[in-house]
Amino acid sequence: MTNNPNQSESVPGGNERFEEIGQGCYAYSADGFSNTGVVIGERGVLIIDGQATPEHAGRVLKKVRALTDKPVKQIVLTHFHADNTLGAPAFEPGEILASDLTRRMMDTRGPEDILLSKERSPALFSSLPAAATVSLPSMTIASSMSIDLGGIEVRLMHLGRAHTMGDVVVWVPASSVIFAGDLVQTSAIPYCGDAHLTDWPRALDRITAFRPTALVPGRGRSAKGTAAVAQAVETTRDFVTTLRDAAAACVEQSLGLKDTFDSVKDALAPQFGSKADFEMHLPFNVARAYDEALGLDQPQIWTRERCADLRDALGGVVVAHLPQETVAEPSVEEMHEAVQAQLVSDNEFAASLADDPDAQTSGDGETLDLSSEDIVDTTPDDQAPTAPENEETVAEEPEILLEGVR
Repeated sequence: MTNNPNQSESVPGGNERFEEIGQGCYAYSADGFSNTGVVIGERGVLIIDGQATPEHAGRVLKKVRALTDKPVKQIVLTHFHADNTLGAPAFEPGEILASDLTRRMMDTRGPEDILLSKERSPALFSSLPAAATVSLPSMTIASSMSIDLGGIEVRLMHLGRAHTMGDVVVWVPASSVIFAGDLVQTSAIPYCGDAHLTDWPRALDRITAFRPTALVPGRGRSAKGTAAVAQAVETTRDFVTTLRDAAAACVEQSLGLKDTFDSVKDALAPQFGSKADFEMHLPFNVARAYDEALGLDQPQIWTRERCADLRDALGGVVVAHLPQETVAEPSVEEMHEAVQAQLVSDNEFAASLADDPDAQTSGDGETLDLSSEDIVDTTPDDQAPTAPENEETVAEEPEILLEGVR
């Protein structure tokens, strides 16, 4: 959409890094690539996010094979975007896991997201086979599940709407490592085109409640140490809230999209203008913030036609609101009902945790829906909350499902 002097994909795949960030936990990153997490247990390997193409996934798998020949038991897709998912089958996993809401977004938005991703980032997707389709999960979860890899437990949790409606984070309690996907960024700015900006800070509060000592972001180097993790989370929060509040102020003044874009860019540039992807993501970020300020709860689907409309609008044509695209998708009311039914704060898993009066709370006083095992607890043993009754462990064989898994 614009020329991007700080676009991180100018030389995709350079500066490869594969580093251990905790016992059994590894992070793969490269310039212009989304990050991939790796957890290795006695029984097998779990992968977090599958790269943009099978070729890129193969580069990660080569690093893994230098450490172990154990099979890839599962791959977790933290959200639906093409740059995180299209390489997943190359790992030949026993299961591909995602949230229920991510599967729904793949069904309704996935094919268009592939087309647009290839247009926005041609170098990143240059090795993608022409016939590539959406990498659908073989198993989905509503809120939370645990996986026993043998000697190491991994927990998958949907902490609420943020980068997308269906984000999942992966927490490894024994190593105090969290794989945050695109919920958190370090060297790049967040992409917010499919975001829920009002809810995002609450999800960040829930990440902080784990008190991780290492965090793998969506792109770039991992944050290692509690201070670095806190800085990554707070920098992401600053970006999201500045974007949201600046756009809302423009809407209150009845400004059009072009004037809103200019104003929001001025507000963000001093702190974030030098970060990767700033120019590339900004039009989509502002468009979503503008929509949300106008009261549109569900992000509109990005199509090539809508991108063309946005480009025209930012070229000088002021539009009050971009039209809803005619792409088959459940109504806003249906999507809202699905969200309310499946968010961590509203399902049975969360209700069992909310019974504890001493549960961890966010900065705004809302109870965080995390079990006692997820939080560094300072309460006496006789006051510690118990684990939710409906949460089970996934055994070595992937066909054994737990309650809440579709």
